[in-house]
Amino acid sequence: MNLFKDSKQKDGKKKRIGRGGKRGTTSGRGTKGQKSRSGHRIRPAIRDLLQRLPKLRGLGVHGGNKSIQKKPSAINVGELNKLSETLLTRKSLGNVKILGEGELTKAVIVEGLKVSKSAREKILKAGGSIK
Repeated sequence: MNLFKDSKQKDGKKKRIGRGGKRGTTSGRGTKGQKSRSGHRIRPAIRDLLQRLPKLRGLGVHGGNKSIQKKPSAINVGELNKLSETLLTRKSLGNVKILGEGELTKAVIVEGLKVSKSAREKILKAGGSIK
């Protein structure tokens, strides 16, 4: 018994290549390329059409990252003269921010509303107060 095998000697049968062709070659698949591989899959034509469409990039395009809070609607100081009540709350006006355009002639009390810097000065000047 020979312990050291000859390096040229092969173990067992020759490895079978392909299947179904003649003399164990590429079995009718040609040589190389995607179509000759096992498990190959041709990409659907619609994929190529979709790839040609431009991508919409960024958060603003899709409407992502938008605030879900309702922004307050604006009302100017000059419009407060038209209101009959002197106590202005979120319940009476809704979600409102008071801005400083116009002049205020009567004293009003503002509770729980957002007020701009210029509007704050005009309300206090007219004898009103902000809580």
